[in-house]
Amino acid sequence: MIDVPRAWNAQTAAVVARESELALDSSDQSMPAVRARYEAERAWWNEGGPAMANTDEALVGGVRAVVQRPTTAPAGPAPAIVWIHGGGYIVGSPATHDRLTRTLAHLTGAVVVSVDYSLAPEARHPRQIEECVAVVEGLRRTGDGLGIVGADLTLAGDSAGATLALATWLWLRDELGADFGLRCLLLAYGAYGLQDSVSRRTLGGWWDGMTREAMREWAALHLGDADPAGPYVDLLARDLRGAPPCHVLAVRLDPLLDDSLALAELLPGEGHELHVADGVLHTFLQHSRMLDDADAALARMAAFHRRHTPAR
Repeated sequence: MIDVPRAWNAQTAAVVARESELALDSSDQSMPAVRARYEAERAWWNEGGPAMANTDEALVGGVRAVVQRPTTAPAGPAPAIVWIHGGGYIVGSPATHDRLTRTLAHLTGAVVVSVDYSLAPEARHPRQIEECVAVVEGLRRTGDGLGIVGADLTLAGDSAGATLALATWLWLRDELGADFGLRCLLLAYGAYGLQDSVSRRTLGGWWDGMTREAMREWAALHLGDADPAGPYVDLLARDLRGAPPCHVLAVRLDPLLDDSLALAELLPGEGHELHVADGVLHTFLQHSRMLDDADAALARMAAFHRRHTPAR
């Protein structure tokens, strides 16, 4: 077994300590209470960071989204990054990832459309994928009304959001017959289909909440009776030919490490990129207020996005 606390870096140790200070104790384990505590605990982490030219709420394809336009965006229509937040499908929102998405918007000059998809267990698989697909379709049709180039879209997300981003591309390709020529996929430490792995057995604990028991519980709440080997659950079993260029971000100390490594190995063709972050934990992109590695990883994502500018 890996001694994870001995392997993380000094800034991560400070992050873990701050997370402990911010944690709200309560005996109320109802889903609304759990979500409210998560939102409150994340608020401190989202203070500061880049200012946006404007931030608006919008219904895109009938799904609520937060639209962030950076001061670095071009004067006219801009490319868009559809950001899909993590949270094990049961918690999280555009607000819990606000500083992260503002930073990505600032670094890329793209408008970030942060999807407020329905959470489990009230909404189960594949509802979340269907809502993300609806956002992409809506931007493709009417993005100009939001100052967005509908033909220049990127799918991105962290954790469950990365899983949804890849599943959304597959749904667009296989259910609708078109992926709309997506610029690229930015995929941060997702779960792509492994049910068991060395990293799942040897990593995860009190420090990140990513125990095997917790992950099984989240999967049950999200999937319900759905087949864990289904085509939009076990994404590693799919034919991934034709995937847009993928930036795959993995974390060395993450129970989902092997999922990312497997995805990077299975992606066919050229233009894909794998980066494995050392000394940090799952969800580290949300900790840029204290963690230099988070800013560096977001800068790397932004550089990948810029390198894959589509032909006009």
